[in-house]
Formats: sequence, structure tokens, C-alpha cells
Amino acid sequence: MNDSVLSQPPMAWRLCGNQVKLWRTEAGVTREELGREAGYGEETVKSMEQGRRRPTPEFLLAADQMFGARGKLIATQEYLQPDPFVPYAKDFMVYEAEALAINSFQPLLIPGLLQTEDTMRTLFNTHWPPVDDEWVEEKVKGRLARQAILKTQTKMFTFAIGEPALCNTLGCPEAHKRQLLHMLEVGEQRNVVIQVVQFNSASAALDGSFLVLETPKHERIAYEEGQTGSLLHSNPEKVSALVHRYAMIAQSALSPEESAKFIRELVERL
Repeated sequence: MNDSVLSQPPMAWRLCGNQVKLWRTEAGVTREELGREAGYGEETVKSMEQGRRRPTPEFLLAADQMFGARGKLIATQEYLQPDPFVPYAKDFMVYEAEALAINSFQPLLIPGLLQTEDTMRTLFNTHWPPVDDEWVEEKVKGRLARQAILKTQTKMFTFAIGEPALCNTLGCPEAHKRQLLHMLEVGEQRNVVIQVVQFNSASAALDGSFLVLETPKHERIAYEEGQTGSLLHSNPEKVSALVHRYAMIAQSALSPEESAKFIRELVERL
């Protein structure tokens, strides 16, 4: 998945910062005085109160003690942890967890459900704009948790993966070798099909990544990813178009057996 940074600060940051501001105002304390107590400059205090910066534990502790909040401000810390999934992806995660079948096409990247931890970290660490270590850890944790659904033997997974994704070592051949071996291992599960889409395959593969899910009610949902946002489709016409597109891509891709051989040959060259 494309787990991009939010375009604006999380609501929890803004709500918590506003609460600190209300307590501070009622106590008749200036930002400068609060900053001196917490060990921050006045501008940093302002940023945290306005939700542009995540309120730190030290800041909340100082505010709580200074304003006599008796733990009420400290208690907000648990709601300030980074969200492993951005808002536009949350609905998709619900459908993904409940789906009977998932068909995924990724032309340039290894699908998130098949990524090793090393691959995840490399991708998240190269995110632009730059992100902090805590954000990376939360994203890795969230993506690893999602992979548990692969163990549900009653769910069907098909992955059509572009040759560029398989050939891109992301700067570390050894880590990429482990990634390919992991895919071969997962591909041995009877509920998982992995197909390689070669460079010279169908033109339908040039239009970008997408997934098609089948719900427990046998409805189909489609998910398209983009650079700055993604779309979740339930419109029958749009979903049908992507279903047929996936079928075309899968038809022109290597068979599961040929794909496994192709990946093993890549491993041998690393």
C-alpha cells in the first residue's frame, strides 16, 4: 500500500493542543512560562497548542502539573501515537480484512502483503517528505499485522506483479534476495497465486496499480492507488472495468509455475 503522510496534522494533535491552551489560559499562564517549565521555546509551545507539532510527554507532564489537571492532560498521550494507516486507506483495510478474495496488481512494487520487514523499512525510510523513526516503526508494525490474513486458508489471494518490482533490489541485493525467497515461500500456499507480468506484457498493465476485493456478501470493491491519494470504488461499472482489466493482465502474465521459476532464476543471479 501507498502509506503517505497526512496533508495536515492529525485531529488528535489539534484536540490535545487546544486542551492544553484552554487549561493554560484559565490558569493565567503565558506560553513563555509554560515553555520555561517544560523546557521548550515559546514558538514550540505555540506549535504544540495549535496541533502543528505532536505534544510530547514532557510537555503534557509539565502542563498537567502546572495547571493542576490531575492527570487529565497526561492521559491524552495514548491518543497521540502515530496512526498506522492514513484516513483514505482505513476503509480499504476493513474490506481487506473481511474479503473472501483479493486480486492485486502491482507493476512497480512488491505488494504490501508480500513484503518482508526489510523491504518495508527501505520503502518507508525513503518516503518524501522525510518522516521520523516513530512514523516508520508504526507503519512497519501496521503492515506486518495486515499480513496475518494470508494465513486464513479460506481466503483467496492472487498477485500479478510487474517484472520491474522483482528486479529492483532497492539498493540491497541481499535483502532483495530474502524478499524473493519469501515470495516463493508464500506462493506455495494453496490459497495464494503469484504471477509475473513481464516487461513486454499487455498494455493494460501500464495504467497503474489496483486491487479488487470480493466481500462476504459476494460484492466487489476496487481500490486504486496514486501518488497523493487513492480511490475506493463500489460503482459496479468502474469495478467491472477493473475486474476485466485484471483478467487481461493475468492472462498475459506467466503462469504460477513459470512465475516461480522466473523468481528462482532472479534469486540465483543475486
